[in-house]
Amino acid sequence: MDPMEEPALFSSKASLQKGSRKIVKKHSFVAESLRTCGEDDNQSFSYLGLSEWLADACSQMGLKRPTPVQRSCIPQILNGLDVLGLAQTGSGKTAAFALPILHRLAQSLYGVFALVLTPTRELAFQLSDQFKALGSGLNLRCSVIIGGLDMIEQAKALMRRPHVVIATPGRLAHLLKNDPDIASVFKRIKFLVLDEADRILDFGFERELGIVLSSLPLHRQTLLFSATMTLELKALHELSGDKAFFFEAYQGLQTVEQLQQQYMFMPLDVKDVYLSYVLSTLQDKDIRSVIIFASTCRTCQLLSLLLDELDIHTTALHSMKSQPQRLASLNRFKSGRVPVLIATDVASRGLDIPTVDLVINYDIPRFTRDYVHRVGRTARAGRGGLSISLVSQYDVDLVHEIETLIGKQLEEYKVDEDDVLKGITKVFKAKRLAAQKMQDSGFEDVLKDRKEKKDTLKDLCLTSELSIWSSVWSTTLRRDAKNMYGDAMRSTRLSIDCKDISLPEDMKEKRGSSGSRQGLDVYNAMDCTFEVVCELWNTMFYVFVSLQI
Repeated sequence: MDPMEEPALFSSKASLQKGSRKIVKKHSFVAESLRTCGEDDNQSFSYLGLSEWLADACSQMGLKRPTPVQRSCIPQILNGLDVLGLAQTGSGKTAAFALPILHRLAQSLYGVFALVLTPTRELAFQLSDQFKALGSGLNLRCSVIIGGLDMIEQAKALMRRPHVVIATPGRLAHLLKNDPDIASVFKRIKFLVLDEADRILDFGFERELGIVLSSLPLHRQTLLFSATMTLELKALHELSGDKAFFFEAYQGLQTVEQLQQQYMFMPLDVKDVYLSYVLSTLQDKDIRSVIIFASTCRTCQLLSLLLDELDIHTTALHSMKSQPQRLASLNRFKSGRVPVLIATDVASRGLDIPTVDLVINYDIPRFTRDYVHRVGRTARAGRGGLSISLVSQYDVDLVHEIETLIGKQLEEYKVDEDDVLKGITKVFKAKRLAAQKMQDSGFEDVLKDRKEKKDTLKDLCLTSELSIWSSVWSTTLRRDAKNMYGDAMRSTRLSIDCKDISLPEDMKEKRGSSGSRQGLDVYNAMDCTFEVVCELWNTMFYVFVSLQI
């Protein structure tokens, strides 16, 4: 089959209905009208074609009316179409795919019915909880397959054929490679879902995703949902043509109107003093719980120890903790036993905890889109929320980039500096004790060993990738790639580390004897930076190798 006619990610069922682009435009217009006019306020979940028991389950969970992404995507999924849905954080994307899957599952209960892939372990457990809550009337069997837990037990769980499998790509691919019998579990699957699809299609998952896809039947529905439009998603949308339904309530990365976004400006040396001051005022502002985002595992762990010394009860969530420890931390925070969660960006995607009233950016994120995902942990589902970013003299440019992205200026969170600095001696003493405790615990040594292993692995991967480039691009794959992607990459501008880099003109104009574009020759593209080559290789390798099943 011509790859232009059938992108491998989407199933062959996608061709059942044509003209979906016209539908998309109609639904986008209707969604906008609903937001402004409220003409569909009385529409219920049962009106979308869902069973009454599902509508009742939604009502019991406090879901009164479907959101725009749910109104548009649920009927299309029930009609058997593949779907690519883009909507902002907190817009109800999970229910948009979970509800129609459960509706179809109730009609034919058997084996593994749906596979949901997600980029983070914590999000996998949250999705499992939501599936179980919505499918409580079905006696739903749901398994979570993620790293950090016992692989033998996970393999046994898969062989018991749960109705819904929620997995991270790496662990599932590892199980499939090491146990050929597990592939048979997925042979009758009806749904493949990529939640936070922009992260899953990002480089790093392409090989694992290729292994997973090779174990799935071609005749399935594929559902992709994301809050961010990326180069990979745009390419898949263009290649799918009229074969998949595309919903877009996306006008760039945006924050919700109910979120109050503020900043505090202070010297870097006293950032901890300002943080402790803000946390000491939580009860006065009726804030139930807080998520503090830090950029590194080390900062996250140190902050946790520091605040504990100040008698502020916290729990930490980062990748240096074992999976049972991470789950324990998250459960303590969700249950309200601890009001403050200190986390790296592993907690910035998908987590929906209704009691989170405040998000603090202790470190300003390097990439502006991470800011939107972080602050999206509060002010969800129409609720209000507050975000405070602690800005030092070295963060000003990053804040300006964030303001440009979200289209508004952050407001100043006003405090009395004299009141803040009253606690400086206490905080500095606590910080010294926290640093000593972290040193004594061996955390620094573990962190150093981990960094050395990552650097070694990076060097090995780089050598391997260069070897692959030299062989793959000299085969038929390169001819297929240039035919399919030549025009798409012509005039493409890629955003690498916030810099727009154009493809060299000689790469746009070279033509082979057949008249098709030369495509991308890694060794001739001397004018491209190494980062651009990596990004282009990621896109090409993913589409033409990992997804060709």
